[in-house]
Amino acid sequence: MSDADTPRPREPEVVPPTPDVDVTADASQLPGSHRGGFSRLPTAPVPLTQRNDDLEGAPDVRWAEPAPPPSRGMAGWALGFSIVGLLVSMFVGWGFPIGLVAIVTAVIALRRPLESRAVAVWALVLGGVSLLYSAGWLVWAATRPEGLTG
Repeated sequence: MSDADTPRPREPEVVPPTPDVDVTADASQLPGSHRGGFSRLPTAPVPLTQRNDDLEGAPDVRWAEPAPPPSRGMAGWALGFSIVGLLVSMFVGWGFPIGLVAIVTAVIALRRPLESRAVAVWALVLGGVSLLYSAGWLVWAATRPEGLTG
């Protein structure tokens, strides 16, 4: 077999950079200085180079993963703290730390996308009510003439 009959590997195709990743025109070319930035952020979406319908024999998948149900993890904890804080604050004034924990946890749950917003709002409201009850007890105890040792 001669050298002319042997298949030669294909040469790689070199594609010039697209304008969105090419160095900007106002970039400095001095040695040691910053070479400039790019016109697209590194976290920007990259365009597709090949579509699925262009592939031969690729299966046509027409389903999507179902959306996960709302999680009651953080919102449930917030509601539990707020109920306990409300029960404690009905009897003593020192239940306000539990109410504060309930409010902070409810706010965190409201900022999470998969948490149940209704449960988090209830926790926020009940945590606020427990703070009001605790403040009422503390104000009542502070205004008593004999103090707490009465």
